[in-house]
Amino acid sequence: MTARTDATPKPAARPKGRNVIAVASGKGGVGKTWFAISLCHALALHELKALLFDGDLGLANIDIQLGLMPKHDLGSVIAGRLALRDAITEFEDGGFDIVAGRSGSGTLANLSTARLQALSDDLLQTGKSYDKVLIDLGAGVDQGVQQMTSLANTVIVLTNGDPTALTDAYAFIKVTHMARPKTDIRVVVNLAKDKKEGEAIYGKLLKACEGFLKISPPLLGVIRADSKVSECIRNQTPLLTRHPNSNAAQDIEAIATRLLEG
Repeated sequence: MTARTDATPKPAARPKGRNVIAVASGKGGVGKTWFAISLCHALALHELKALLFDGDLGLANIDIQLGLMPKHDLGSVIAGRLALRDAITEFEDGGFDIVAGRSGSGTLANLSTARLQALSDDLLQTGKSYDKVLIDLGAGVDQGVQQMTSLANTVIVLTNGDPTALTDAYAFIKVTHMARPKTDIRVVVNLAKDKKEGEAIYGKLLKACEGFLKISPPLLGVIRADSKVSECIRNQTPLLTRHPNSNAAQDIEAIATRLLEG
């Protein structure tokens, strides 16, 4: 694997939210948003008050996957027309709240550093009224992604067996570790044939991390490939609602339980 991280600037150190979890992938198309939704749903089923923040600024789609039409989104917050707490939409079917982004908004994707920091501070303040806050990060390792990552106490890196996904997951881990060496980084392998294959995929990433970075991010879980996932996305319905006993749903539940165990 080779990492494309040389030109990535380091973000400024920011306060962290002890209850904030960032979901990253490095590469797009590995199921990150679906995973963030499902994990937030699983945490809500554990009777935790949970907020899902669409941090994929510019390519937001949490509301689309949930079949929601929020009255407000981050666009109004960025424009200064609304406080962040007033942009929260309750997702009653899942028992958790969301802050929707605005898909296709170049303005959101290119926020100034000062504005992004102000939004970050607002999210940390708003998040104090929740047990868990999940940030669905955008793909890549740019400054905006790292700025949002810096808010999290725990960072979950989602990958799959695709060599480019593994390379980009490593790049994300490298950049995050270099900027904040004490960050709690954990790995989830998605779309594995079975647990054994998932562990083998994780082993490739672990080997690179141990060889080049001298760190060993633990495996948080493996999600088996499951046709029920794409069916749920097409129907804009959470997996844990439509197919709570499916293989992927069981894997999500196991990951949520492990996450809560510390």
